[in-house]
Amino acid sequence: MADTNTKTLELVFITEGNKEVTVVVKDPKDGVTLAEAQAVMATIIAKNVFAATSGDLVTAKEAQLRQLAITELS
Repeated sequence: MADTNTKTLELVFITEGNKEVTVVVKDPKDGVTLAEAQAVMATIIAKNVFAATSGDLVTAKEAQLRQLAITELS
C-alpha cells in the first residue's frame, strides 16, 4: 500500500443554541485563504444552508486546514 495524504477544510460555526457545528470539505483547492473561507461561511449563514439540531448557524467561529499523512511501515 502506498503512502497517502488527505487534506480537509474545516468550517466551524456557532448555532442559535450556542453549540459548535463543523462543516468539513474534502480536498479543498490549493491555496485557499482565510478571506475565501470567511466569505463562504458568511454565505452559508446568510442562506441558511444547513440545519442543526441546536438551531440555525449564526456565527462563523473559525476555519482551518487539516492535513493527514499516513505512511505504511514496511
